[in-house]
Amino acid sequence: MRHLLLLLTLLLAPIAEAQDVVGGPRPEAGHANGGAEPAMVPTPRPSVVVGEVSTPRFRILYTARAEGSARQLADNIESIRDAFVGVLGRDWPGVTELRVGVGREEFEALALPGGAPPGWAVALAYPTHRIVLLNALTLAGPEGMVTLRHELAHVALGQLGSHWPRWFQEGLAQNLTGENYSMTHYAALFRAVTQEKVFRFEHLHDAWPDLPSDVEIAYAQSAAFVAWLSARHGPEGMGRLVDEVATGQPFEQAFGKAFRSSLWVEELAWRDGLAARYGWLPLTTSSSLVWLGATGLVVAAYLRRRKQKEARFAEMEAQEALEEEAMRASLEAELAQQRMRVPPPLPQPSEAAELSEPTDRGEPMEPVAAEWHEPRSPHAPEFEDEEQTLPRPPKPTVH
Repeated sequence: MRHLLLLLTLLLAPIAEAQDVVGGPRPEAGHANGGAEPAMVPTPRPSVVVGEVSTPRFRILYTARAEGSARQLADNIESIRDAFVGVLGRDWPGVTELRVGVGREEFEALALPGGAPPGWAVALAYPTHRIVLLNALTLAGPEGMVTLRHELAHVALGQLGSHWPRWFQEGLAQNLTGENYSMTHYAALFRAVTQEKVFRFEHLHDAWPDLPSDVEIAYAQSAAFVAWLSARHGPEGMGRLVDEVATGQPFEQAFGKAFRSSLWVEELAWRDGLAARYGWLPLTTSSSLVWLGATGLVVAAYLRRRKQKEARFAEMEAQEALEEEAMRASLEAELAQQRMRVPPPLPQPSEAAELSEPTDRGEPMEPVAAEWHEPRSPHAPEFEDEEQTLPRPPKPTVH
């Protein structure tokens, strides 16, 4: 499964590398040991600090907005330090101070004078001063506790010894926090092996690369080499190295006494196995490549099926719209035909309207009786003159 995720990461690596070059380094944990730490002189407490929470081996200063995060951190900070003691075999002396703020402005306001954090750092450690700066927003994120343990690892090394190489500090810190198992580190080492760009550790003693892609390789190979040394020599050998460095000896001399070998010999032995662990061989000699191909086919089939469903849904919606439009037009035509078939209403007689109208006195008018006409004889002329309508004189009586 790791190889499957790796190959997918490698396919996206050129794009991510180009974005890193354009956008600069991404935010990550930082520490002052990579450069010059501020002088060990008394400094006043930052003005943004409003209170503190104390544990047996820690003092947590917080701003007004970070009080809740500080009190929550105080509940488990001692157990985190106990885990370090279990890995290193010893505890660093004194009380370590944690300064917690919210947002970039408070984070920078908590820094020591002359030790402003880099713009890309989301946390900062001053190992000599036993001080760690934390942003509560970062601390509450998914990588918050990893960042905290990373910074505490720098404080531990700074208190247990001096003149640690940069690569050893970063490598040990990543092993203590579990960062060395990330796919990002694996992909970076794959890129370094295939491009023959693995750095010599003597070149990573004090300086660090400038390009973001090279910085990623430096972090990854440091973590891998420290993990290889720990697996090869065991926790007893790592403990001896810490003890030798604590006496003030140069690191290379302490390295030889602790591991009975030189740094260059150990580095050559580590390099000999890089191609087998981080090259193309682990991918091509395992069944993961077959599963990767099968996974790709499944994803392609899913995407094709999804596209077909979307096209079918769009076609169905268009068909429904056409059917609704045709039905609406049919209904409108039928209503128009029905309106044409209905005859117009007959006008009412004017007499009925006059009868229904009230008189001036407010009383209804009496109906006028129709004039009676006596039926005429069939032999009578159709039209008569007005003279014929006058009454005729009676006939004389004949005796």
